[in-house]
Amino acid sequence: MRASLLAVWVALAASSHLYAQRGQTAYVSNERSRTISIVDLDAARVIGTIPVDGRPRGIRMSADGRQVYVALSDDLPHREGGQDAIVGIDAARRRITGRYPSGTDPEQFDLTRDGRFLYAANEDAGTASAVDLATRKVLATLVVGIEPEGVAVSPDGRRAYVTAETSNSVSVIDTRSNAVVANFLVEARPRGVAVSPDSRRLYVSSEIGGTLTTVDATSNEIVATLRLGSGDGKPVGVAVAPDGGQVFVASGAAGTLSFVSADGARVVAVVKVGRRPWGVAVTRDGRRAVTANGVSNDISIVDVATRRVVATVPVGDGPWGVAIR
Repeated sequence: MRASLLAVWVALAASSHLYAQRGQTAYVSNERSRTISIVDLDAARVIGTIPVDGRPRGIRMSADGRQVYVALSDDLPHREGGQDAIVGIDAARRRITGRYPSGTDPEQFDLTRDGRFLYAANEDAGTASAVDLATRKVLATLVVGIEPEGVAVSPDGRRAYVTAETSNSVSVIDTRSNAVVANFLVEARPRGVAVSPDSRRLYVSSEIGGTLTTVDATSNEIVATLRLGSGDGKPVGVAVAPDGGQVFVASGAAGTLSFVSADGARVVAVVKVGRRPWGVAVTRDGRRAVTANGVSNDISIVDVATRRVVATVPVGDGPWGVAIR
């Protein structure tokens, strides 16, 4: 009898584990409450909160879904403080398992697909840091534009792109040599950046310019500049659908999420979300997009097929970025 009960318990535990692995979970960085909210996207509810010891902004998920990485910054400008770091969080155990050097004031960063290296923008220093995750050492500190923010590593792992708000520029880093190999100008105050799944296109949001710039990643030439609405539209977060078929842009003050064609030439749809959507991420199946809404203190879960908000979930104070497991 005991053996039978044990077998049933093991089967239930295994099925529960498989269900958890199949489910989709969002991790949201809340910069004012200094927490990470864990949200079950299927149930549309917060299932956990992780406190951090700095101001959390940029957030990324490892390719295998086991680690969540978060950029923390100190309140003291122009110097590396005790909170300036990228922290790694074990997704299953929900606790911080490592700290990685990142230079001063890291805001956004990205990881190579093989999980070996990390590239972070050091906003107040005008540099980008290349970090070896295994050794936890900075391999290179590279001069980029003024007030760098957005970072994206191409899926093929060959390039890292860093936007710079004040110089209105994008720097291109060769990840094999860890050297800046090109710089080019875009519209005013570039913030977010994303790369297509085939690594051939680059998408850059410009907050003051109110545009999305599409760039040929092989030549670094601009192929399209699309104005996203008018008035209070301030595009920031950018994400690309897993199949590369469309691009999602969070509008900031306008409170909308724009669906843009893959060639960057037209706005396909505009969906009203929460107040001041900043970060945006897409589930791996491409069915849902999630925005982090920094003023309404919630996330909006958007059904991509119907282009409707299907759930709004309150999170912490000042949600900034979102990553999806």
